[in-house]
Amino acid sequence: MKVSSIQMAVVEGNKTATIEKALELIRKEREADLIILPELWNVGFMSFDRYVPEAETKDGPLLNTLKDLAREMQVHLHTGSFVEEDNGRYYNSSYLLSPGGEILANYRKIHLFGFNSKETQILSPGHEVVVADTKLGKLGMATCYDLRFPELFRRMAFMGAELFLVCSAWPYPRLEHWIMLNRVRALENLCFLVSSNSVGPNAGANFMGHSMMVDPMGIILTSGGDEEVTLRYDLELKDVDRHRGSFPAFSDRVDWLNPVGSQ
Repeated sequence: MKVSSIQMAVVEGNKTATIEKALELIRKEREADLIILPELWNVGFMSFDRYVPEAETKDGPLLNTLKDLAREMQVHLHTGSFVEEDNGRYYNSSYLLSPGGEILANYRKIHLFGFNSKETQILSPGHEVVVADTKLGKLGMATCYDLRFPELFRRMAFMGAELFLVCSAWPYPRLEHWIMLNRVRALENLCFLVSSNSVGPNAGANFMGHSMMVDPMGIILTSGGDEEVTLRYDLELKDVDRHRGSFPAFSDRVDWLNPVGSQ
């Protein structure tokens, strides 16, 4: 499965130009089976004053444009996330689209970030753990701060996830946290992980990139630096079963220590 992770910067203050830039980057990945974008890439995570006035809807122009592009390219497309309005509430929302342009899954960020951030003041948290059953495999969806909460990823693993897809806007200076959490979430669940992180400045913050693809043993297969780049790697999801079969961490679990359960 050929995966492309697009690490890009927002065009400060210009949503239209940022979207056009993203569409151009997506169109370059015609060999990919799966493409992923960062978190809140269309306006920038720190642009809190733009969340509400520039929010999208499920039937709005941004998602429809991405559906058309997924259909044109015949690719699975993780839209990254954007602020989505639904019945007067606002969510940090991401979609997984099929090569036919259909919605396969919608994940609303569960763990909103309140540290030096207004995300918790403006947005509502999601309440659903999402694992999409696709032709490529079972793909679990998470967003940025979610990485700090292992119970979410363990729940996705129990739901059959073979690959975690993480869109993010992770800033400096917490680079070492980012690298460790990407690797550990993959390792402890014997699962592949692909992240797409924002890069560059936005409203006084500086996003650090270092998007990566990690194998079920926690080994980084490919990684970006702190500049715009598209990562590409051919993942073998069948390796998940091989690793889980050869190293019995899941079967050695002690049930009474696991309130998440296996369902």
